[in-house]
Amino acid sequence: MRKRGTGAAWLTGAILVYSFAAARASGVPDGLQATSGTEILKRVDANLGSDAKVVVSEMIIHGRRASRSIRSKSWILGVTQSFTEYLEPAREKGTKMLKLGDELWTYTPATDRIIKISGHLLRQSVMGSDLSYEDMMEDPVLGNIYEAAVAGEETALERPCWVLELTAKKEDTAYFKRKAWVDKERFVILREEMFARSGKLLKTLEAKSVRRFGNRWVQDRMVFKDAMKTGDGTEFIIESMEFDAAIPDHVFSKASLRR
Repeated sequence: MRKRGTGAAWLTGAILVYSFAAARASGVPDGLQATSGTEILKRVDANLGSDAKVVVSEMIIHGRRASRSIRSKSWILGVTQSFTEYLEPAREKGTKMLKLGDELWTYTPATDRIIKISGHLLRQSVMGSDLSYEDMMEDPVLGNIYEAAVAGEETALERPCWVLELTAKKEDTAYFKRKAWVDKERFVILREEMFARSGKLLKTLEAKSVRRFGNRWVQDRMVFKDAMKTGDGTEFIIESMEFDAAIPDHVFSKASLRR
């Protein structure tokens, strides 16, 4: 069995989510007032406090003419390993996705083929959603790839927030700049805008609701929108989330794609 560890968890497949726990899980004393961008971002990254988790979610893709729904279950270990299996609808059932480090594979039962996603394929949409494979491969620990500065204070989802401006530390980062609205009490990102180096808006993320899973606050419903696409974006709904889950070693292997 995989042992429980520390660090942020990585959500893949149908559930590109930044899910954050209550502030007391961050390892920063409750009485400490976070005022710098670096400290706020550190608490955002630390708030998950779980290395292994299992998530069941629904992805609703709102296209230009119609919407469709896909349910999936994901097993996540740290920030480098994840396995997702699609449960519904029938035509997507059994499709699987595996991430190991910086490599990503997909399996489709209809063709019985395992395909490695790399190069230009990383820019393609996942299941026709507003999420790309490139989004899934980026390091979810924001402090590893961004410098943070406090740009102001505003309200999002009727909650007081710090507004952070994030600037990429690395050249190959998918989004050169990001603007994030962070709940002052829960340290959850409630709204986000992602930009190219040119300043062009590429994608947005907006939390619609936040609720507790155990003692943790998590975005349980959010909309991810590609600014270059028509439609009303892709909605993600978390149905269940088990933290510190015991996940067998065999889950994170290419053999699991055909099981």
